[in-house]
Amino acid sequence: MTLRLTTLPNGFRIVTEHMPGLLSASAGIWVMAGGRHERPEQNGIAHFLEHMAFKGTKRRTSLQIAEEIEDVGGYINAYTSREMTAYYARVLEADVGLALDVIGDIVLNPAFDKKEIEVERHVILQEIGQALDTPDDIVFDWLQEASYPDQAFGRTILGPEERVSSFNRKDLQGFVAEHYGPGQMILAAAGAVDHDAIVKQAEAMFGSMKAKPATTFQAARFKGSERREVKDLEQVHFAMAFDAPGYRHPDVYTAQVYAMTMGGGMSSRLFQKVREERGLCYSIFAQSGAYEDAGQITLYAGTSAEEIGELTQITMDELKRAADDMSEAEVARARTQIKAGMLMGLESPSSRAERIARLLAIYDRVPGVDEAVARIDAVTVADVRRYAGDLAGADAALALYGPVEAAPSLEDIRKRLAA
Repeated sequence: MTLRLTTLPNGFRIVTEHMPGLLSASAGIWVMAGGRHERPEQNGIAHFLEHMAFKGTKRRTSLQIAEEIEDVGGYINAYTSREMTAYYARVLEADVGLALDVIGDIVLNPAFDKKEIEVERHVILQEIGQALDTPDDIVFDWLQEASYPDQAFGRTILGPEERVSSFNRKDLQGFVAEHYGPGQMILAAAGAVDHDAIVKQAEAMFGSMKAKPATTFQAARFKGSERREVKDLEQVHFAMAFDAPGYRHPDVYTAQVYAMTMGGGMSSRLFQKVREERGLCYSIFAQSGAYEDAGQITLYAGTSAEEIGELTQITMDELKRAADDMSEAEVARARTQIKAGMLMGLESPSSRAERIARLLAIYDRVPGVDEAVARIDAVTVADVRRYAGDLAGADAALALYGPVEAAPSLEDIRKRLAA
């Protein structure tokens, strides 16, 4: 693998990774502007803007955008997260230039046609409605809000219906003007790529952009609370979060290993104890997420109204027990699972492009895979036990959805963890 990085005079960064033997490539623009960069009245606009990118530019209609990529057998898409918005494509080697031209066009020259804004507004409102009809999705939005109440970091990425219903062309243009500067963008490409050719094309497209001051955002502060929504569903959807390290914190990999041992697979403690031994649920898992200045350990399970109390008690007891009897075999297995998942994912040029863009945004450099592997391998049983002990006494957030009348409260759960 050959990793190369070039920074234009205006701050625009181009990072590529050549992957020998591949006939295709993935390329895109990652913009450091996501949900947490929105003011309260803007909630949902980053996601709205992502949708509008495909609705036409000064040079292309929405149909032409799709046709130009699909005529060469390619794929184009975008996503909005709490910290980034990404626009990317997967194409064959000969069509990388075309992909970059299309992506650059939709990022730099969106038409924001009023008719298309209304069409896409309706699409997004349908997306919001679909999320509300998907209990194991919406419960995580509510958990985020319960974890970070009254903060940008806690607001939904889709935004509330009343905000989405009011956005107009001026609002979209304002968000772009504020956040889409060359220093907030990274062009990342991986696979069958030619770095020098991509830099030349990027200079022509982005080199004349004027540098802008770095945008700021509200710091995230975990303030656990509870949200329960009663609805006549077949199951109670239980989601719980604990404060966890951000991605620059020394414990970030310890948190990942801990989450994997607790609920990262079929051999994990919660899966074995709650599902395999007790049969209390079909789905249960734990995961760790990290961001600029915050992170979360998240637990999820779905069970019946009659069994939510037992499931919660067993889950909390397992969280406490991990501080005393976490074994070397469990930690070793978790480390291997994390490394294997990372390395298998990096066989895809799309995953490679995503990785180098994100790491460059985080560290202003791209650490080697061997560096990540070494940090994972450095996590010890003592580290995980210490982390488990700290977590059992930490603040938490809770979201419940469904027939939740008999479900324990967050205060009940805290008392069980502290006992």
